[in-house]
Amino acid sequence: MIEEGDQEPLLELGSRTNGDDDDNNKGGFKTLPFIIGAEGLEKMATYGLTPNMTIYLMGQYHMGITTASNVFYLWSSATNFMQIIWAIIADSFFGQFYTIGFGTIICFLGSILMWSTTIIPNAKPPPCDEYSSTNGCSPTFSQFVFLCSSLGLISIGAGGVRSSCLAFGANQLRKNGKFNKTSRVKDSYFSWYYVFYTFSVLIALTCVVYIQDNLGWRVGFAVPALLLLFAVFLFFSASLWYIKPESKTSLVTDLVMVVVASCRNWHLKLSDGRDVVYHHKNGSSNIRPSGKLRFLNKACMVKDPQSHTRANGLATNSWNLCTLEQVEELKSLLRVIPMWCSGMIMNVNVSQVSFQVLQAASMNRKISSFEFPAASFSTLSVLSVIIWVILYDRVFLPLASRVRGRRVRISPKTRMGVGIFLSFTSMLVTAAVESIRRTVVAANMSALWLLPQYCLTGFAEGSNVVAQNEFYFSELPRSMWSIAATLNGIGMALANLVASFILNSVDVISKEAGHQSWISDDIDKGRYDYYYLVLAGLSMANMLYFLVCSNAYGPLKGETNLAEEENES
Repeated sequence: MIEEGDQEPLLELGSRTNGDDDDNNKGGFKTLPFIIGAEGLEKMATYGLTPNMTIYLMGQYHMGITTASNVFYLWSSATNFMQIIWAIIADSFFGQFYTIGFGTIICFLGSILMWSTTIIPNAKPPPCDEYSSTNGCSPTFSQFVFLCSSLGLISIGAGGVRSSCLAFGANQLRKNGKFNKTSRVKDSYFSWYYVFYTFSVLIALTCVVYIQDNLGWRVGFAVPALLLLFAVFLFFSASLWYIKPESKTSLVTDLVMVVVASCRNWHLKLSDGRDVVYHHKNGSSNIRPSGKLRFLNKACMVKDPQSHTRANGLATNSWNLCTLEQVEELKSLLRVIPMWCSGMIMNVNVSQVSFQVLQAASMNRKISSFEFPAASFSTLSVLSVIIWVILYDRVFLPLASRVRGRRVRISPKTRMGVGIFLSFTSMLVTAAVESIRRTVVAANMSALWLLPQYCLTGFAEGSNVVAQNEFYFSELPRSMWSIAATLNGIGMALANLVASFILNSVDVISKEAGHQSWISDDIDKGRYDYYYLVLAGLSMANMLYFLVCSNAYGPLKGETNLAEEENES
């Protein structure tokens, strides 16, 4: 006989089963083309605007190389910085699905405004010649605001898309909170995600740039707008198939609570004794906080259970008593920050797009009868990224595993270090090539001399950036996945600000006492080889910093899981 009070659990079980069946029909690999495709189209659009943006600002808005480069750096920085803002919004309010959707729409509106600067005569300054006054050539305040508005909307929209696509795609591969099959699925997902990402950039740097160079700005800037319009329709067309994780309470608020509670409980004495009670989400538990950053453990220490907790196990004041899970989330984030900082200088090196375009433009770019666009030389880096990832995932790992007789996997920390070293080497090679270019007639020097530096930059990205994403996703809890997906972008944002600071510092210092600036508008009069040597010196210091941080961090969570998998097999 079933009592009345026993029926409720059976009904709950039935509802959960139906929900599980619905969840099993959602997500999976069938959703990834729509998610990755939408971000790929966004990348084609925004990266299609990037290479020629400095040339557009110099030619149409009559800016100098330093001013145009600063605008470019600030725009890139804003685009990447918006990722953390959107990640917080996604985790705390909108969820990943709506964040990506809103981002594609806003980015599309920004591209429409950018395109309108090419068709509305009053949106930019009139043509300028050598007899025109400087004031007559400069953009007016309203024209500059209109330009910044278009760039700002693109930054806001692109930040929304990039903040959540990687994590949203990863969530489609999860069943019952875990990745399908083994961590091999996770590793391949991150690697191939980056391959499609770089392939989109490759299309942008070839097709979109070629259209701008040969069909003009009007058609060239209309193409990104059409790509973003297609991205909007593509993403929303699979709406019914997506697994849509719900947002939770504000993650930032939770992290701030831990800091405040730790400070308020500063007088509590830390102890490793078993008599110490820690507050958990689901009431009391035997799980204890980690020994790292122990001061934060005071935030979850229960001094008086009767006065500090309610009958249902919740804290009476969350600003005085946090859960152990909140404390560990903050610890995880703080622990990865030093390693995250090590990628910043590498991103500074990667961001030297404007100068490399000028470098390529001064050289012989003809291959047979075809003249390769200067801005499209960046495709060499993109191709190098794709080659590196494919060789690592499909050639090196299977071959090494066959030779060793067991599964081989290179630690993300090791690959991050390899990327930093290759980035340092690329700056040395770039400085050497620029020094040679200055000593010969540049117009007769083949642009193929630039191949080594572009390839090294691509190999550095392929090794470091993919490894960074794996590192963040393995070390941070699932509740912080949106932030994990944006950490690389935030590093690029700060790197662009650092690059702007380095650029302005070198410009000011090098032209003291009336000398020609190393960062001259005329690349033949400047000393860009010295500028690249400065970046190489910073890269060397960054390598030493990374080695110290890597040693201090200790083993990764993923390395422990891999050892367990190998023991089971």
